[in-house]
Amino acid sequence: MTDAYIYDALRTPRGKGRKDGALHEVTSLRLSALTLNALKERNNLDGHAVEDVIWGNVTQVMEQGGCLARSAVLASDLDQSIPGLAINRFCASGMEAVNLAANQVKGGAGEAYIAGGVEMMGRIAMGSDGAAIAVDPSLAMDSYFVPQGISADIIATEYGFSREEVDALAVESQRRAKAAWDANRFAKSVITVRDQNGLVILDRDEYMRPTTDMQTLGALAPSFQMMGEQMPGFDKVAMLKYPHLEKINHVHHAGNSSGIVDGSAAVLIGNKEFGEKYGLKPRARIKATAKIGTDPTIMLTGPVPVTEKILKDNGMSISDIDLFEVNEAFAAVVLRFMQAFDVDASKVNIDGGSIAFGHPLGATGAMIIGMLLDQLEREDKEVGLATLCIASGMGAATIIERV
Repeated sequence: MTDAYIYDALRTPRGKGRKDGALHEVTSLRLSALTLNALKERNNLDGHAVEDVIWGNVTQVMEQGGCLARSAVLASDLDQSIPGLAINRFCASGMEAVNLAANQVKGGAGEAYIAGGVEMMGRIAMGSDGAAIAVDPSLAMDSYFVPQGISADIIATEYGFSREEVDALAVESQRRAKAAWDANRFAKSVITVRDQNGLVILDRDEYMRPTTDMQTLGALAPSFQMMGEQMPGFDKVAMLKYPHLEKINHVHHAGNSSGIVDGSAAVLIGNKEFGEKYGLKPRARIKATAKIGTDPTIMLTGPVPVTEKILKDNGMSISDIDLFEVNEAFAAVVLRFMQAFDVDASKVNIDGGSIAFGHPLGATGAMIIGMLLDQLEREDKEVGLATLCIASGMGAATIIERV
């Protein structure tokens, strides 16, 4: 098998996912096309330069439906001979797009791919596409379905994370995100979103709340306590699955959970011959990819078993990894990862995470791979691992290695 290299990675800033957000008037199609155009222009791609565009987007309805990947190619400056594949692995869709593209290149199915994703959460509401596991009683009852926020609180309860600990991680995420922007660490990877007249719509992550401290978070009520304790009583459902828990400790709220935002990201992946053809220097090799299914009730523990799997499958240990990107879907997810592997917090999400930046579902996986690549180059490190928890109980991971 041939090697698959990352030649470029870029993203838009993340806009607040609501009507007053800076990107609200930009459609999923247009933001995707802008991202593809930026990648094309930066790398001088022409004609049938890549085999396919694999594009993650989770809520595939209305303007995000109908194979958005192909629509985005047609709306962009890419050649129409390039097809498009829209995929959905929930929160890991952007990462799965990258992993699929890398494995296609490794297997010889084309020299290069563009992979990434988009989610305009302020325009297309999360969950508006429905979900069998949530609404079909035959599956919901058998799988002991609870909403993700309850799952995050189950993790905190099961593994002993206090309200103070989850809030402290959130404060640190905000601090690191501000420090990264202040140090101009995203200059290489964040593109400016402009309107049709060339005026700037957004050039900086909008969701960040850098003044967040323990006092402001301490004033927030738990977001999922009412749905857990009152009708329909999801806490009782969870305790049927985990009878050893006497109660669920509700510690998560808007301040220590990932934010609802808009955004897009793209990664250019190709073999050695592709780089030589376009005069491009590879930045990293995609060393390994993995995915796994996990318990659908606790749901969000996937980063632990998928990391165990990817390390075992490739004869590696956790000490072989220099830096980590663990998506901050909820604070307890990251705390559990660090606890399970005894990883120092200074190696995890060193430029902040989705608690500070927000989590544009279909794009986040590609975004954190790009962030990890930038960090490895800046810190002069060699190997990084990116991983996400996934709805319905799954995990995904990617290991990249600088070249």
